[in-house]
Amino acid sequence: MGWGVIEKHGSRLSYIGCGVVTSAGDDLAARLLSLHHGLTEVLRDYAPDTAAVEQTFVNKDAVATLKLGQARGIALLVPAQFGLDVAEYAPNKVKKTVVGVGHASKDQIKHMVKMQLPSADVSRADAADALAIAITHAHYHRFAAITLAQTGS
Repeated sequence: MGWGVIEKHGSRLSYIGCGVVTSAGDDLAARLLSLHHGLTEVLRDYAPDTAAVEQTFVNKDAVATLKLGQARGIALLVPAQFGLDVAEYAPNKVKKTVVGVGHASKDQIKHMVKMQLPSADVSRADAADALAIAITHAHYHRFAAITLAQTGS
């Protein structure tokens, strides 16, 4: 699960942090719990004012879609436990906002995130995607301070 934290001052965006929370455990319940613990730690460390999550898309693999939805549930639950409003954005809206086209590639997203947040480490695709969601949230939601965004994968 990728996560990214940015700060907004007027129209200026600043990179705060990003990374990936990985699941651990032998069964689904343990893996979901590890995601919950990892994301809870991120929220404790950064204390964001708002959060945003990518909407789930349905693909041809129903089992993978179901697992993604369960991980996305954690991405929605943890910020709600911290009392944050959680915005949701469709993948095409994120791509159009950050890159300018709704069907941008992962490399195009990474490039444009790096252009807007030069100090960001976009080497991990999930972290770059999370920062793209944060940038989208900064454009569509009026917030004054720090936002956390995460991918559901």
